[in-house]
Amino acid sequence: MLSYSVHGALSGEITAPVSKSDLHRLILACALSQGRTHIRRCTLSKDIQATANVLQAAGAKITFTNDDIEVEGISENSGTTVLCDCCESGSTLRFLVPVMAALCKNATFIGQGRLAQRPMEPLLSELVAHGVQIHTPQNGDTLPLEISGQLRGGTFHFSGDVSSQYITGLLFALPLLRENSRIVLSSPLQSKGYVDMTLHVLERFGIQIEPASDGWLIPGGQTYRSPRELIAQGDWSNAAFWICAGAICPNAQITTTGIDPDSLQGDKAVCDILKQMSAQITVDSDSVAVKHSSLQGTTIDASQIPDIIPILSVAAAVAQGQTNIINAGRLRIKESDRLHAMYECLSSIGADVTELEEGLSIRGKPFLQGGTVDSFNDHRIAMSMAVASLVCKDPMVIRDPMCVTKSYPDFYKDFQSLGGNVHVIDLGA
Repeated sequence: MLSYSVHGALSGEITAPVSKSDLHRLILACALSQGRTHIRRCTLSKDIQATANVLQAAGAKITFTNDDIEVEGISENSGTTVLCDCCESGSTLRFLVPVMAALCKNATFIGQGRLAQRPMEPLLSELVAHGVQIHTPQNGDTLPLEISGQLRGGTFHFSGDVSSQYITGLLFALPLLRENSRIVLSSPLQSKGYVDMTLHVLERFGIQIEPASDGWLIPGGQTYRSPRELIAQGDWSNAAFWICAGAICPNAQITTTGIDPDSLQGDKAVCDILKQMSAQITVDSDSVAVKHSSLQGTTIDASQIPDIIPILSVAAAVAQGQTNIINAGRLRIKESDRLHAMYECLSSIGADVTELEEGLSIRGKPFLQGGTVDSFNDHRIAMSMAVASLVCKDPMVIRDPMCVTKSYPDFYKDFQSLGGNVHVIDLGA
């Protein structure tokens, strides 16, 4: 089994990778447009490759050249069933199921790893209620699944605690239909920032979505109009690893560039949370500089920022006093059960952490011990534990470390560029 030993101290300047969330949305919008679009800046992670592969199977032409992408819109339906291999990408699956149904393309969706077990309800029931035929071999809501038939417009009902990816998929799909549609939420939406990103991309492509008090009104019969030239945003989710590293690593000063403080990405909240924990942070027009400081425990509401909870848990593990992470139950159905994974990892390296049904309770220590942890085949767990090594007395050994290629293929290279140590360790099969 491949494992990495990581340790050391970080300092310096790093450029944030391109936002996977933004790139998924841009590629999809381009594929739904006619003609060719050029996207500048690209981090070719496994998730982005999955979205590109599915769209190409549906008739788009997508070419990756250096750090750029050329996308030519989806051609007419060939009448054949489209095989959609989403690999381990939840965004690919949940965005593309309603889009394929809106395009009236028969499709079979498959996936790998934990994605095959992650639920798809209530999205599937809403699609069935609006004309889509769906078959799953297990008669459940997990992969593989086959869809056929034409999605019809109408009113789509959800509670606000569903995956924001369901809402994004419908927001992309419903403008393509003849009928007008509504999305109605019965409670406030969680992970709202991701839907805001979707609405911003749709607006750039000429799609009109009308906000309502309980959701959105989506006029039918719309056409995607590409701006032809686009620049993908820097990623606050992955920048959070370096921002937290700067806050906890002794004698560190880390500047992360290429991120927009006015971005709609919800994970930019990492700065506000760390400031609340007494971190020394300077936010500029396209960068964040962080100096090591003595952090204080706090309460962190995970409902809008689930993806940065693993790395914030690392910061909490060395903050003075107690940190309570609340409203985090949805982390249990990510690439791993992230609450349990972080409990196991942090406990094994000497942190004082308690796993709760909807969160974590962490009492900070001045330093952690180090040791061997499992990545749980989860990119955010692996990267969080690499950062945790910075406050460990002994090196950290991470099993299955290359799961980071799902979102940040150059993570360990960037870790080394800031002064960290990374070594291959053979632990045997």
